[in-house]
Amino acid sequence: MSKSQNPTKEVIPIMKKRIYRRIPVNDFQPQTISHADLAGKLVFAIDVAKVDMVAAVAAADGHVLHTICWKAPEQNPTVLSILRGFRTAGVTVEAVMEPSGTYGDVLRHQLERDEFPVFMVTGKRTHDAKEIFDGVPSLHDAKAAAIIARLHAEGLSTRLRDEGPDRRQLRAALAIMALHQERYLQLVHRLESWLARHWPELPTLIELTSSSLMALLARIGGPADVAAAPDQATKLLLGISHRLIADDKVAAVIASAKASVGVPLVGMERDALMAIAEDAYRAHRAFTTAKTQVDQLAATTPAAALAPVVGHTTAAAIFAEVGDARSFPCARAFLKAMGLNLKEKSSGTVQGQIKITKRGPSRVRQYLWLAVFRWIQEDPIANAWYQRKKQRDGGRASRAAVALMRKLAKGLYHVGRGGSFDSSKLFDTRRLQVGDVARSFVVKGAKPSPSMLNAQISEG
Repeated sequence: MSKSQNPTKEVIPIMKKRIYRRIPVNDFQPQTISHADLAGKLVFAIDVAKVDMVAAVAAADGHVLHTICWKAPEQNPTVLSILRGFRTAGVTVEAVMEPSGTYGDVLRHQLERDEFPVFMVTGKRTHDAKEIFDGVPSLHDAKAAAIIARLHAEGLSTRLRDEGPDRRQLRAALAIMALHQERYLQLVHRLESWLARHWPELPTLIELTSSSLMALLARIGGPADVAAAPDQATKLLLGISHRLIADDKVAAVIASAKASVGVPLVGMERDALMAIAEDAYRAHRAFTTAKTQVDQLAATTPAAALAPVVGHTTAAAIFAEVGDARSFPCARAFLKAMGLNLKEKSSGTVQGQIKITKRGPSRVRQYLWLAVFRWIQEDPIANAWYQRKKQRDGGRASRAAVALMRKLAKGLYHVGRGGSFDSSKLFDTRRLQVGDVARSFVVKGAKPSPSMLNAQISEG
């Protein structure tokens, strides 16, 4: 068979040996790279690590010229000096990295301080592209840096901007609040198991999360101690609750202490119960103080515009974790930043289930989930749509709630850009058959009673 008769074969690129070979930063010689190689722009693509940093020095088209490595943060000044040298020589320098937690923040801060633009490529894109450029499904530091450079050259990166002190303050305040809340809930759960054994009647009378319950156990003790000091227990419960607890409930607590069927506490068990309750009470107070701090900080930021709709804490979480709605070009981008955009995996006749991506901050989705159920209770339009959606989905409330989260986020986007929140613009009220009176409640921001809410839906 002649050469011209050979069948066409697929041409597979042959990988060059040591294509990802790394050079220590002190051995790197910038003069070996010419302006012609770079085509006017140097892309410095960084694979972030705790100590062992790796970066691809690439041209404008993403072609990697060298791969260097260094120890962070000790050798960061050497890297910055090299980049400054390229800029002095008239080369545009752009740095791009993955969002690898806090390990890359120091280098990013140093780059921005020297006025180098910093871009971000998501870790998901890097992972998914591991087989595209060289045909090998492996991923390591040097290869990841090369992939980041190529993705940046393809325009698949986003510019990182300084978050500003307001967002950083709120994020720190939310972290403090979450720390105390987690500790508080852990202790409440531990307290529940102790009461189930030694005073099972008490949680049926007072909520486990009540500060009155914790103070009673911490300062007086178990049921035998309360039964022995009824006047002291009554005064404590009324004082802690600011006399909001009903007298008959206080009397029921005292009566349950006297007639409890729980296992009697021995000496050290009593001390342990009081210690757990005291720690839970302190954690509850700390959580309350931290939440107040979050609300106060949120009131001085753009989150204040969202607070009337979803509350100060949820508004603070959205602003701190996602950003100002005015910085997003459209509502869909705002939803995507929250991880509320949709994904589907279908093939042929197999129709995959549509779900949200969950790629945004989970704390924002958690707070929006809770806000949705408050919204349902207060808004006849949202409640009517939720009930119909749940019925269409065979009674699955979670799917209806997630759909409402997406609608609520769209409404918050417009509120954050100076608009007013109006549920009638998020739903087809003609199909829901919700009356004008119900719409007026939503526009005015009033909270109809459950009976009024049900009446409005039944009118339709």
